[in-house]
Formats: sequence, C-alpha cells, structure tokens
Amino acid sequence: MAVKTSFRELARLKRKMRIRKKLHGTPERPRLTVFRSDKHIYAQIIDDVLGATLVTASTLASDYREMGTPKGKVEAAKQVGQLVARKARASGITRVVFDRNGFIYHGRVRALADAAREAGLEF
Repeated sequence: MAVKTSFRELARLKRKMRIRKKLHGTPERPRLTVFRSDKHIYAQIIDDVLGATLVTASTLASDYREMGTPKGKVEAAKQVGQLVARKARASGITRVVFDRNGFIYHGRVRALADAAREAGLEF
C-alpha cells in the first residue's frame, strides 16, 4: 500500500535528506533531532555511530506533564527543550549537533533550540 504524502510533506522530506547528507552524530557530539506534529513536539539525542537513542523528551512524556501545563505550542516546545537539555546534562552530554529534520528554523523548532541552549546544551 502506497503512502500518500502532501506536497508540503514531500518538500520537508527533501530538505531533510539534503540536511542529513552532511549532518552526523558522533559519540562526542550526538545529534539533537526535532519532530513537530500538529499537536506535539518530540526531541531525541541520537548517536549515529551506535544507531542508538541516548535521550528523549516530548510533550507526551510523563516528566513533561509534571512541569505544568504551558499556555500554547511554543511554550510547550520551550519546556521540551529544557527537559531534553536537563536529561542530556544528567547523562553527560553537553555538546550536540542540531538537526531540524527538514522543518523551517522558526516558531516551535526555534523555541526548542533556544531553550535547550539556555539550559546548557552547546550547539
């Protein structure tokens, strides 16, 4: 069964592949990747050499819900950015490579990145 994708999604996937050709996570600098859906936002820190996810945070995580309810989607993205940075620092990760996953660096993606930087991640 073929998956039907919209023009916008196809354009995002093309951007994603163009970015991922040049961007790789290493054990010293793993990759912080962001996925944005209509309702939620997800962030993962991935070591591409091992092919393993080291840290994850999203608006669906239980520790996110303990932080309190945000006012909107951008505020939620800021909280996820703080959460992923806090988890990364706890597991000894301070430097990452940011992968916007084909999304425009604006709005929720930018809010997550800025919050992660303010919470101590370096990229």
